[in-house]
Amino acid sequence: MSAVRTERHGRVLLITIDRPEVRNAINAAAAEGIAAALTELDSHDDLSVGVLTGAGKGFCAGMDLKAFLAGERPAVPGRGFAGIVEGPPAKPLIAAVEGFAVAGGFEIVLACDLLVAAQDAKFGLPEVRRGLLPGGGGLLRLPNRIPQALAMEWILTGAVVTAEQAHAAGLVNRLTPPGAALGTALELAQEIARNAPLAIRAAKRIAVEAPGWPAAERFARQQEIYEPVRSSEDAVEGARAFTEKRTPEWRGR
Repeated sequence: MSAVRTERHGRVLLITIDRPEVRNAINAAAAEGIAAALTELDSHDDLSVGVLTGAGKGFCAGMDLKAFLAGERPAVPGRGFAGIVEGPPAKPLIAAVEGFAVAGGFEIVLACDLLVAAQDAKFGLPEVRRGLLPGGGGLLRLPNRIPQALAMEWILTGAVVTAEQAHAAGLVNRLTPPGAALGTALELAQEIARNAPLAIRAAKRIAVEAPGWPAAERFARQQEIYEPVRSSEDAVEGARAFTEKRTPEWRGR
């Protein structure tokens, strides 16, 4: 059986980590499966958004320690641990979390752009309690997603954080009843996917890259990405559809 399943929902690609018997822990096969799914998402023009979730009762418990001790390396060149933390997709990716997303599982969530979580979900980076560090991007991303002081508390205590706490901190986009995270994430993905595909991808790129640009160069660099979208057929179609009071028909060019 495959460690990762994919399923298309119109312009949305659903990616499921399918190892519920080990709490969806990441081994080499799971990392390679996630990486392949992200490549599929980015390389197909008829896909605009991805949703990443876990099978069974939880999202992901992190690295599969038994596989690691057996000599497996749960990473993919160019994408890092779990096939995602060092090389997320260019297109938007939503994490849909039920149950738990801890250690490397939480770092996978942080590599996604949006987060939908069930009210009883739990998050955490417990590595310091085991003499380790979160090496899959948690230390790099969490302080940029929630207030710095709160991120430091979560990191240095290794505490388990509830979905309600994560939502209050601004990390969770939509909080759902238990069992409803995936359905809500797919609805959010469809809402995004109704927009122009070139604009979606370019908007994510600017939002992700701009914080690292020198202040004096920000508008010039933004213009380099913006101009091809502004001069695209889709931009003309969007304006025409608005004036004609109809739904636009995007071509992705």
